[in-house]
Amino acid sequence: MGCYRTILAAVDGSPDAAAALTHAASLARDQHARLIVLTVAPATPPQSVTPAGALPPPVDPEKTFARILREAVETLPADVGVQTRLRRGRPARHILEVAQESGCDLIVMGFHGHGRLHHALMGSVSDSVLRDSGLPVLLMRAGARCPGPAAPATTKPEEPGQEPVSPSRTA
Repeated sequence: MGCYRTILAAVDGSPDAAAALTHAASLARDQHARLIVLTVAPATPPQSVTPAGALPPPVDPEKTFARILREAVETLPADVGVQTRLRRGRPARHILEVAQESGCDLIVMGFHGHGRLHHALMGSVSDSVLRDSGLPVLLMRAGARCPGPAAPATTKPEEPGQEPVSPSRTA
């Protein structure tokens, strides 16, 4: 058994989150771990009233995020054990809560690079999770190269009859 038993992947429909989910599924398969896929819908804004009457209710974000969650899970290999969670509210808080409630060993999520002004005014979900989590957090960017399988510890002999050279003894 690997070092991760339960991995939490947070998704939001972004390319970074898709890369994070792909990597989390690969880790879950390699580690024989359970994968929990979470998305957090924003809280519904209150309905606005104008002199002409009430504005139509905004699109329900929970339906949108339920679709994002469903589409994300559909991309996963059938041999990965998956559970899903949909929460509503502040994403960083719910990511940390679900990780704790589920006994997760690792949080995997996308890294959203915003400009300095946005970061100064709003902060970021990944920053909050990194700062407040007691668990390892793996941040992924779309297009980032994932490492492949580890190379063997020894090399093949270059000539017949020559002993293999250990990487630690190379000049």
